[in-house]
Amino acid sequence: MNALFLYGTLRDRDHLLAVAGDLDGVAIRPGALPGYAVRRLDPLVIPVLVPDADARAEGLILEGLTDAHRARLDFYEGGYDFDVAPRTLADGTRADVYIPPASAGAPEAPWRLEDWQAGPGPEITLAAHEVMSYFGAWTAEKVARRMGPIRARAAARLRAGRTPDDGTFRGQVDIPRAQRSYSKFYALDDLTIRHSTFSGGTSGDLDRAVFVTADAVIVLPYDPVRERVLLVEQIRMGPLGRGDPNLWHLEPIAGRIDPGETPERAALREAREEAGLTLGPLHEIARVYASPGNATEFHYIFVARADLPNAAAGLGGAADEGEDIRAHLVPLAELLEMTRDFRAANAPLVLAALWLAQNRSALA
Repeated sequence: MNALFLYGTLRDRDHLLAVAGDLDGVAIRPGALPGYAVRRLDPLVIPVLVPDADARAEGLILEGLTDAHRARLDFYEGGYDFDVAPRTLADGTRADVYIPPASAGAPEAPWRLEDWQAGPGPEITLAAHEVMSYFGAWTAEKVARRMGPIRARAAARLRAGRTPDDGTFRGQVDIPRAQRSYSKFYALDDLTIRHSTFSGGTSGDLDRAVFVTADAVIVLPYDPVRERVLLVEQIRMGPLGRGDPNLWHLEPIAGRIDPGETPERAALREAREEAGLTLGPLHEIARVYASPGNATEFHYIFVARADLPNAAAGLGGAADEGEDIRAHLVPLAELLEMTRDFRAANAPLVLAALWLAQNRSALA
């Protein structure tokens, strides 16, 4: 088997281990491929080789890879439509190289490993662990179609890891069994866990399940001049699954925080997509789990000043995401009445309305 030359993200050891599984028996040394430059393919920040007679692509030469190693690496790179082709390296070594498809084009921006490591690298490495959990069960093409949600879930895990200590009990949790039962836009994990108890012992094995999804941003636009808010109406799967006849819900603007986005940027984008709004300053009012007993879903909730003339009401949504949204202008007094008589059946809406009732002078 030829050696393998790696010029991109797999030069990062943590990322390589996430994909290869181990490096037992593999010899790794620096190398270079003359006649090529490494460029950045946006928006996924994928490194690709571009022919350049005056350049040389720096990388790593891997020798001693087993068939199992190669199968894992080929699966991972296959999701990006990369092919394997032999090339002669600067030191004369004959090595296989992952070559991008012609459809990738010829990006001009240089790709640098240190920039990737300081930027999206940790998120993409976490995503690689999930990608490789499907090895042997899914095709590379199927994984590629799920990369948006996979990366969004990885970004949520990174944000979760930065959560400060809130003073609650921090015991040991062991997970002897974990099985992903479903994965598409969301994921569902079946788990067996054992955890430390308040009395100082350890629980028995407990069967649990967790609904795994990306973090979400929620923003309620408020016009202090007209004393009204904008709510969006759309069909919701929760009421459908529960058997609720009220399948269309009134709620604030909301959506997934995409890979590479901050919650604030996501809030501004969702306002444009769902209601064609340009928001004023954002006031963060809560960071909360939607249902911590069974779901990872975490909400960043904002209230924002906005200009809400009559023309702000109407139809909207991102058609390529299957959204069918109607925007409503609701007087603040009516919104507060909706919270009192339980017509506001959306928890983030109630929370934002109650905050606004107490703090609307901050947006005047």
